[in-house]
Amino acid sequence: MTDPYIDKILSADVYEVAQETPLTQAPSLSERVQCDVYFKREDLQPIFSFKCRGAYNKMASLSDEQRARGVVAASAGNHAQGVALAAQKLGVDATIVMPVTTPSIKVDAVRRRGANVVLQGDAFDQASEYANTLVEKRGATYLHPFDDPCVIAGQGTVGVEVARQAVAPADYVFIPCGGGGLLSGMAVYLKHVWPDVKVIGVEPADAACALAARKNGSRVTLDEVGLFADGCAVARVGEETHRVISQYVDEIITATTDEMCAAVKDIFDDTRAIAEPAGALAIAGMKSYLSENKLQGKSVIAVLSGANTNFDRLRYISERTDLGERREAILSVKIPEMPGAFRAFCGAIGKRNITEFNYRGTDNSSANVFVGLTVTPSSNDVAELTQKLSQSGYQALDLTDNEMAKLHVRYMIGGSQPGSGSDERVFRVEFPERPGALMKFLDALGDGFNISMFHYRNHGAAYGRILVGFTGSAAYSAALLETLDRVGFRYWEESDNPAYRAYLQ
Repeated sequence: MTDPYIDKILSADVYEVAQETPLTQAPSLSERVQCDVYFKREDLQPIFSFKCRGAYNKMASLSDEQRARGVVAASAGNHAQGVALAAQKLGVDATIVMPVTTPSIKVDAVRRRGANVVLQGDAFDQASEYANTLVEKRGATYLHPFDDPCVIAGQGTVGVEVARQAVAPADYVFIPCGGGGLLSGMAVYLKHVWPDVKVIGVEPADAACALAARKNGSRVTLDEVGLFADGCAVARVGEETHRVISQYVDEIITATTDEMCAAVKDIFDDTRAIAEPAGALAIAGMKSYLSENKLQGKSVIAVLSGANTNFDRLRYISERTDLGERREAILSVKIPEMPGAFRAFCGAIGKRNITEFNYRGTDNSSANVFVGLTVTPSSNDVAELTQKLSQSGYQALDLTDNEMAKLHVRYMIGGSQPGSGSDERVFRVEFPERPGALMKFLDALGDGFNISMFHYRNHGAAYGRILVGFTGSAAYSAALLETLDRVGFRYWEESDNPAYRAYLQ
C-alpha cells in the first residue's frame, strides 16, 4: 500500500520560492573515502537552506482567512527565513520567534524580508513555547518548523529531486536531522522509489533527540542540547516525524562538533562553498559511518542542507577542523630540565609538521612541553608516537580529546597563581553565548569567592566557555556548588585534569 505522503510530496507547492538544486559529485572526498560521493546542494536555495520548501508549502495551504490573521513561527534561523520568504511572496504578516543564540546573519536575513523578529530563549524549544503564547493572543496560525504534514511533504521534494537526478539508485543516503522534517519527508519518498536504499539520519552528538526517541521507543525531551549546530538544536523530535522516521529510516547516527568542523572543510575543498555546521552534519556522519563499517565502492548521497553561518564562527571551525579529521594530535610530554634536552626531544619527534609548541618549566629537574602535531588520519600514528617517546624515556600523555586542553590550556600556558598550589579548585563552565551571559555568571558569584584564575575566549562559537579557579576555604564549601547550580550553566570540575596539573598549577 502506498503511503499517503507520496501524493502529498508529489503535489507539494514549493517552486514559487524554491529551486531545483543540483546533485554534484565530490571528487576529492570520494577519493578519500573510496566511495562515489554526491552532495545534494540545498545550500544553493535563495535562503541558502532547504527550509523554504516546507514553509511555503504550509503557508500556501492556508485559507484566505488564516492568511489575513497572520502567522507565527519559532526557528533557530533557517525555517525563519523560509517563513519570511513565503510571507513576503504571499503578502502575509509574519512574526518569528528566534533563540537569542541565533547567528546574526540569520536574524538579519529574516528582518530584511519584512518579518517581525522576536528574540527569546536559548534554543528552539524555548522560542517555540513563547511563539505559542503569541498564537493564543493573536489568533494567528502557528507554522511548525518540522512537525506538520505540509512541512514534511515540502521537505520531501528534496527526495524527489534526488531520485530524478541520480544516475542509479544510491546505496546510502545521509540526511541531517533536527526535529526530523527533512529526514522523514525524504525517507518516505526514497524508500518508495528505491526500496533497497539505506537511509541514515545524522544528528549532532549533543542534540540527538531522534536517536534518544528510537532507543526509548517513544519521544523524550533532552535535558540539554548543544548549540553549535544551531539549525539542529532541538530537544524533542516531532510526534509525526518520529512516527515516519521509525517506519522508514534505517539508522540514526551522530556526529561531534569536531567532525562537523572537518566536514565544513571537506565541503569547501570540493565545492568552494562554506556550509554551516548543521549543513555539514550529514557529511560528517557519512564519513564516520563509512570508516567504521569499512565500506568501499558504494554510491553515497549526503544532503548539504544549509550555508547560513556567521563569518566569525569560521575561526572556531578552522581551529577544530584538524582535530575532527584526526589530522592533529595534542600531546603533553615531560622532559628533563638540562642542557640539550629540548633539542633531543625535537629529535625524538622526528620530521613531523609541528602546529603548536608551548614550553613550561615545572622545577629544577623537569619541564612540560605542550605540542600539537600533524598526524595521519585513521591510523595508529598517535599511539605509535607516544610509544616511541615512552621507549625514549619520556612521559607522554595524549590530550587530543581533552576539552579543557583544547579550549583553554593551550592559550594559557605560562604561569600559575602564586601560593595557590593544591589549594586551588578549578571548573570549566559553558553557557549560551548571548549579551549579558558572562556578567550573569560573575554577578552570581558575587564577592564570596576568591577567583585565582579566569579564562574566557569568544571565538564565534554558539557557546561561551570559561575556565575559572577558586582558592580559600570557600572554594571547598557547599556554597560554591550551590551557586554554580543556581546560575544554571553547565559546568565540570577540572581540578584533577592532567592538562591543568601540568601547565597551570
